[in-house]
Amino acid sequence: MELTLLGTGAPDGLPRHGCPCASCAAAVGEEARAATSLLIDGALLIDLTPGAAFAAARAGYSLVGVRQVLLSHPHAGPAVEFPAGLPAPGRVPDGRTLSLISGHRVRAVALDTPGTGYEVTGPDGTRLLYLPPGAAAAGLPDPAEPYAMVLLDVLGRPDALAALRASGAVAATTDVLAVHLDHTTPPGRELHRRLATAGARAVPDGQTLTVGEYHAVPDLPRRTLVLGGARSGKSLEAERRLAAFPDVLYVATGGTREGDPEWADRVAAHRDRRPGSWRTAETCDLPPLLAEDGPPLLIDCLALWLTDAMDSVSAWDDEKWAHGGERALRERVSALVAAVRATTRTVVAVSNEVGSGIVPATASGRRFRDELGRLNAAFAEECEQVLLVVAGQPLPLRG
Repeated sequence: MELTLLGTGAPDGLPRHGCPCASCAAAVGEEARAATSLLIDGALLIDLTPGAAFAAARAGYSLVGVRQVLLSHPHAGPAVEFPAGLPAPGRVPDGRTLSLISGHRVRAVALDTPGTGYEVTGPDGTRLLYLPPGAAAAGLPDPAEPYAMVLLDVLGRPDALAALRASGAVAATTDVLAVHLDHTTPPGRELHRRLATAGARAVPDGQTLTVGEYHAVPDLPRRTLVLGGARSGKSLEAERRLAAFPDVLYVATGGTREGDPEWADRVAAHRDRRPGSWRTAETCDLPPLLAEDGPPLLIDCLALWLTDAMDSVSAWDDEKWAHGGERALRERVSALVAAVRATTRTVVAVSNEVGSGIVPATASGRRFRDELGRLNAAFAEECEQVLLVVAGQPLPLRG
């Protein structure tokens, strides 16, 4: 089964007409995208969007052989251009299957938003799933058989991809394509980097793909350290890297602070933006978690873990630090680093980058700065990927 992407953009396209934003300004050449439209084996057209006939011609195809036109968008979707000679566009009722004379079978998939998703089975038995913008499937069996290809709004609905993974509809061999890309997506190479962290990719308009053909997508590194300063966006970057995966265990090392409403607000803000399927563990006892088999860990953050570790060995007291405290802290750090080295789990850890500015005025402040720098360096040494987030922009340091 061959799929030609006549467009890969949002209903308004990319760039959006008259918009001066950075994403629209960078959307030139292969990064410019018409509204998403799929041509399957020249016989089935999904989403008849403005300019579909011209887009097909640019890709080297004609719409003359199209036998069925289906719409996925709700009624508020893009305006429909109706070229002469095409069958009248229609929509398959949720849960019903349409058999085409070309040998394709199309099943309508219920969604959690208005519109219709489509599961298409080709004459050769390969299957793809297409979801309209902003939608997640609500009508798949659990467990589901893996699709050869899935096309959906990866960045707008990472939870939809996570749900497909949880049900078995997306497996390691599934080719996940991001469509409905609009000006809320990051410009340039950052778009493709962010998609890669979700196990997905984007292709230019007009590209023809063979459904079921293997395409390498960079695997999510098994161990990642995300560094950054205060309010740099490091925690959000870490969360994005796992947003398309179900059953993540969020390890909060900060705990609770009685009588501190500002801290409670911070914790609540973090909790509210996490996917509902994630679980949370408030603990600083990290080695046992790293030693277990289980879902990915998101550890936020190492600076708070170090604060707890230094508290436990009385590292703030010069006398106790000199007489056993330093050695005890080194042992705890070594145990954590060894656990990271040996873990088989996917781990994304967050930490503060320190030491680039003012020297702390107190001995204890300088001690914490120095120990966090050492911890970050040792932890990073065991990671396949290390990122530094500055002003919300992730800069790869390794991997």
